[in-house]
Amino acid sequence: MRLGRLLIDLSPLRQSPGFRVVFAARTVSLLGLGLAQVALPFQVYQLTGSSAQVGLVSLAMAVSLLVGTLTGGVLADRIDRRKLIVRARTLAIVAGAVLLGNALMPVPSLWALYVADVVNGFAGGLSSTVLMAVSPALVGRKHLAAAGALMTLTTQVGAIVGPALGGVLIAGPGLGTTYACTLVALVATALLLRLLPSLPPGGEPGEERQHPLRAMGEGLRYVVRTKVVLGLMVIDLFPMLLAMPYALFPAVGAERFGDDPAAVGLLYTAPAIGAMLAALTSGWTGRVRRPGWVLSASVLVWGMAIVGFGLSTPMWLVVGFLAIAGFGDSVSEILRRALLQAHTPDHLQGRVSALWLSQATVGPSAGNAVSGFAGRLLGTSVALVGGGALCAAGAIGSALGMRGLREAKLTGPEPSPESTERATEG
Repeated sequence: MRLGRLLIDLSPLRQSPGFRVVFAARTVSLLGLGLAQVALPFQVYQLTGSSAQVGLVSLAMAVSLLVGTLTGGVLADRIDRRKLIVRARTLAIVAGAVLLGNALMPVPSLWALYVADVVNGFAGGLSSTVLMAVSPALVGRKHLAAAGALMTLTTQVGAIVGPALGGVLIAGPGLGTTYACTLVALVATALLLRLLPSLPPGGEPGEERQHPLRAMGEGLRYVVRTKVVLGLMVIDLFPMLLAMPYALFPAVGAERFGDDPAAVGLLYTAPAIGAMLAALTSGWTGRVRRPGWVLSASVLVWGMAIVGFGLSTPMWLVVGFLAIAGFGDSVSEILRRALLQAHTPDHLQGRVSALWLSQATVGPSAGNAVSGFAGRLLGTSVALVGGGALCAAGAIGSALGMRGLREAKLTGPEPSPESTERATEG
């Protein structure tokens, strides 16, 4: 395979001005939010000395993120998607301003941190859903896998660079400067997104009068009745619920590496490194003839890598298996996103995207809880090996037992000509 066909496909950036705007805005936004993801829990612990309070703040954001995701799914199929994205990021600016103002107070307020976190979570869920819904209109069916790889790359860059830079800023200039940088990033994101063309919803006439619960129910019925989409949802459950290792990283650090904080930090970083490598070498994903089989194989890779992680002791081997797991997870995400968008009609893109993102929001938290309890009852290694093996078995069973997933193609209904023409205008 030629190197040019292996490296990440930049066609969506070259050919779609709208996607260039989205890519730049998402990169800036994730870097800014990465700063806040370190600063906010640090400040909460600084104010309260309570890990429980840190957990409650995270829970509050998770709930608001879920609500924002579902709300965004309904609204994205009813009103102009460009306006909705801009309004969501403007709401995030309000949250950033509250964080900065509170940090500059002589005595910062804990409740202000809760309010800002909830608002930011809601805005993030809203905008993430809409951005996913507009991708088919921006890039067309042919480049959905390439667009998904580029979006995955922004996620990994934000996950690695943002928190690292946040720690440096907190240790240096302090929380005020960290939140100021976050606010600048949020403002820049909103300004960039205003450059998008009009992105009308794909909803049918009269749909805006439909009750939100009935509207979301329509999306859910589509997921259940469409074999490809249902298969994508099901296969994603195995790594999330059965083989999510992050809750066990502190225990692994204590048991195998002398409770070294640097070692634990490396465990958290390793999957992101593998995922970034997968995104950078994802040029082949858009040309896969049997993406369902490759998707199942990538989930199998995650499961077997977690088994290897559970059985390993040397740091280089532990990190290697986690990086392999991250690689498989990234390939899985790219193909799942592309297949989901390709097999969802435009008038349901918002709601189906919301359901997929909701699962992606809640699933890892539930999976980490399962891993934590399993580790406590069975031991860390047994929990990791058993969970990874069950995940691998689930991947094999899905490939063999779900015909819709097995025969899935990277093709599907194109966006309407009018929306495509508007989205790709220079």
